[in-house]
Amino acid sequence: MSPRHLLATDLRASNRCLEKSRGFLIAADNWKVRPLYITGDTVWYDGIAEVARRFGASLVMPFAGAARTRGPLHLTMDTNDVIEVANAFPDAIVVPLHVDGWAHLTQSGEDIAASFSILGLGSRLRLLQSGIPTTVELRET
Repeated sequence: MSPRHLLATDLRASNRCLEKSRGFLIAADNWKVRPLYITGDTVWYDGIAEVARRFGASLVMPFAGAARTRGPLHLTMDTNDVIEVANAFPDAIVVPLHVDGWAHLTQSGEDIAASFSILGLGSRLRLLQSGIPTTVELRET
């Protein structure tokens, strides 16, 4: 069995109530695709661009939905942040997580889909539906 790699990426917390957040980069030596990247609870900032520059990714899973638990600060990315992620990882498939099903979310997967469509990014977006398996074709490196 080939070694697998899991790298925790410390992130700036999305609001002052949290010290920091953590994202994850997942890879294996025998994969023919770039790593998978899960952002964790954060918003867009230069640290995510640094992950894109250093590692790239074939699949990026940003925590989105513009969650608001206290005041006007987002705990997770809003639509504009997810667009920044898509631009930072120009060849990656984008699968937003945390976009539906909770009262503290202020944007939906449909909001992200509409924005991606307008900007010509729709072919790279995959929205998950609860209980339905989703196949994602990843480009080989």
